[in-house]
Amino acid sequence: MVFEREAETTLACGAQTSFRSRRRRTQRHISPSVRLILRMEYVSPEGLRLDGRRPMEMRQIRAEIGAVSKADGSAIFEMGNTKVIAAVYGPREVQNRSQISNHALVRCEYSMANFSTGDRMRKSKGDRRSTEISLVIRQTMEASILTHLLPRSQIDIYVQVLQADGGTRSACINAATLALADAGIPMRDLVTSCSAGYLNSTSLLDLNYVEDSAGGPDVTLGILPKLDKVTLLQMDSKLPIDILENVMQLAIEGCKAIANYIREILLENTKQLEYRRGV
Repeated sequence: MVFEREAETTLACGAQTSFRSRRRRTQRHISPSVRLILRMEYVSPEGLRLDGRRPMEMRQIRAEIGAVSKADGSAIFEMGNTKVIAAVYGPREVQNRSQISNHALVRCEYSMANFSTGDRMRKSKGDRRSTEISLVIRQTMEASILTHLLPRSQIDIYVQVLQADGGTRSACINAATLALADAGIPMRDLVTSCSAGYLNSTSLLDLNYVEDSAGGPDVTLGILPKLDKVTLLQMDSKLPIDILENVMQLAIEGCKAIANYIREILLENTKQLEYRRGV
């Protein structure tokens, strides 16, 4: 796999360190009942995970285009119980004249709905985690968008998590890809993302919240499937190189499966548009 130069900053040590440090702080204050969950077996002797999936099996995915009528492009993307909505506005005139350039300006805003998790505490807008994930999504999408074809313009991507059950970053990237395609934004290739981890000496594809909260190593990967390039790579904890290769290959296969599904959704949407127009 070849790394996109535009996505190199997503591997910044500071961002990864902050994710890991927050996870350690969270684990210090978890309740005894949750600690019991963390000690449980995540893969049964029969080879089944807690939700009944096989280690190499993804959660059910579902997507819908055109969820926001006033946006230039929008989509809902679901991975199991994780549900994300994305809206794209643009290309349009740059609002800040000082930011005008020969390439399109891509902006991204990530947020989580207050009702998206069991924690009902109100989350402040623009908190550090949201800012970090907004940056990750923006840089990942910039690696795909043909910004040089849209000079002196800006593209705004808004992503909100409606329901969180693990893999929210991947779901956001997949939703943003669909929304960009719906808006007709020119792209080198579809960007798709999936996670994989390592628990109970087993590589697991597409972690849910319980598996992600176990504290084991996990990888979030974003790729351009047809170009065979990586646009995002984030990893928590260390892994031996041979195990890392297996986990990454599992995530790559998940990304490719999602890319095939997204292409099917786009093709079906195109057929529906042609039917409505009587083509």
